[in-house]
Order: sequence, then C-alpha cells, then structure tokens
Amino acid sequence: MTNIKGPGIFLAQFMGDTAPFNSLASICKWAASLGFKGVQIPSWDARCIDLQKAAESKTYAEEIKGIVAAAGLEITELSTHLQGQLVAVNPAYDALFDGFAPEGLRGNPSARTEWAVQQLKYAAKASQNLGLNAHATFSGALLWQTVYPWPQRPARLVETGFTELAKRWMPILNEFDAHGIDLCYEIHPGEDLHDGVTYEMFLEKVNNHPRACLLYDPSHFVLQCLDYKTYIDHYHERIKMFHVKDAEFNPTGKQGVYGGYQSWVDRAGRFRSLGDGQVDFKTIFSKLAQYNYTGWAVMEWECALKHPETGAAEGAPFIQQHIIRVTDKTFDDFAGTGSDENFNKKILGIN
Repeated sequence: MTNIKGPGIFLAQFMGDTAPFNSLASICKWAASLGFKGVQIPSWDARCIDLQKAAESKTYAEEIKGIVAAAGLEITELSTHLQGQLVAVNPAYDALFDGFAPEGLRGNPSARTEWAVQQLKYAAKASQNLGLNAHATFSGALLWQTVYPWPQRPARLVETGFTELAKRWMPILNEFDAHGIDLCYEIHPGEDLHDGVTYEMFLEKVNNHPRACLLYDPSHFVLQCLDYKTYIDHYHERIKMFHVKDAEFNPTGKQGVYGGYQSWVDRAGRFRSLGDGQVDFKTIFSKLAQYNYTGWAVMEWECALKHPETGAAEGAPFIQQHIIRVTDKTFDDFAGTGSDENFNKKILGIN
C-alpha cells in the first residue's frame, strides 16, 4: 500500500482580482501558509497558466513548476473542466455555455467544439511537460436534458448520444495515451457521465480505453443518493484523482433531489465545507488506502454557508488528519510461528 498524497487544493474557486488570489505565485504562497502541499491548477485561468504555451514550451512549463515549487508546493494536476464541458453541448444549452469559450467563438457551436478539443490536446502535452500523470475534466452532455424524460425519449436516443460522445472523446483519449496521462472524468450531474451506469456506457463505447479514468468526488453522489462508498469498490481501478468535498442531503415534505429551483442555501442537497456535511471521509480514505490509491487528496471548496478562506484554512488539517499512514506490518506478526512447506503439510495432515 502507498500513502495518499496531500493535502492539495483546487485553485479554481479561490482565484480573484485582489491579492493574494490574483496570481499563481501569490496564491501558492497563501495555500502553503495554510498547510497545503499541492495545487490543482484551472487551465482556463490566464492568471495561473497559459495552457497552449505550457504544451508548446518545456521552458515555460518549467517556469510554472518553479513558481509553484518556490512556495514549497507541487502541482497535483491540471484541470480542463470548462473546456471539457464544451466538447459536447446540446443546443438547448448553447447560450449558457458560450461564456466558457473565447468571445470570438460565441454563437458558433462547431468552432467552439473544435477549440475545446484542441484545448484538451494541449492539456495532454502540457501535463507531460509538467511531469504529471493525471488530468481532470468534464465529459460534456448531449443527453442531460432527457435525464428524467417527459415526453419519453425516442427509441435509441441514448445509444446515439453515447456513440457520438465517444466519437468526440476517442481522439482526445488517444492523445492523452500518447503522452502517458490518465484523463479523469469528474462524474457530475449536468454531464452525460454522472453516475456509475453512465460511465460504464461510455467506457463500452470507447472500447474500455485505458486512459478513460475517474475523478472521485463523493459530494456529487450524496446529492444523487448514490452509495459513494461501494462506488469505490466498483471502480477503484479507474479512480486516479480525488476531490475531497463535503455535502449534505436533507429532504423535506416539500423538496428532494431536484431542489425546487432554489438557491444553493435553500436546497435539500447542498455542498458544505469539509467536516460540515454528511460524507463519511474516514471510510473513503480507508477504502482508497486499501485499494492502493497513489494520487492526491485535493480539497475542492464549495459551501453555501461558510466563507471560502475559512473553508480553506480548515481544509488542510482536515485532509491531513484523514490521510492514513499505511502499515508495512501485520498486527498479529508477534504471534507468528514461522513456517516452511513441510510444516504446512504437517498442519494439514498431508503426507
């Protein structure tokens, strides 16, 4: 078994226009002061990184590594959540997701998709240049608006949708494979890959591609009422990334999973700061240790109530306390009697 690395922090929710959150150097120093050991970098934020330049210039990639290292940190992974979303967008969401693309591509879905695919390919090479081995993204969605179908879905609509989704992602997966990087889909409501079943449907369509891996985030499963613990038993071989994020689900006689169009603070299902929700992190960290998860434990802060800086300050020690120093001993070794093949046969009554 291997010790989980951490604590890490996903910078996306903390970047801003005022110091120390407005540059990679200053936010890394801030994160280090709180006890974090790694940063997960949002590749769409120019204050952190120029993704294309990191893909095309090893010198620039080394400069980025140097900035992070100067704060005493490591880069855990890059993220292309926003770009990955744009690999597959149903026309019903075109206007909403246009904001994720450069201004010149808005209103042009085909150009937007082409840009997104290229962004993912840059991310594969940039990850290699940075010495990383995993990358975070979203799958995008062609079918999400039919998740609770009314009227009923036309025959084979889901089959057609997953076939197209796989067609778009297969060249990207091959690019990541060429650069030795696991592409980790965050299984998330709003994406066509939003639970175990949909992930398996996709995996079948991409011929069980070895790089089609998972970013495990239990908070999204709490809000779906999915068993996030046995999920690890099912998919541990594909889990290559871990977002440590808390959540709670408190249904009432008026509201359940769908939230009644309420704001986050008034939903039955809410994201919470670490330790304030219902996620059983002791079991999660135990299972990941059991299955020899070798990646990072990265805090993703999202909370409807608590200030982000408070959540971050509490997050590093929370993760550190949950990381298990795995054992290289068996607790009953003291009672061992020694053995050889003849002794074993004698015990079993074998001549």
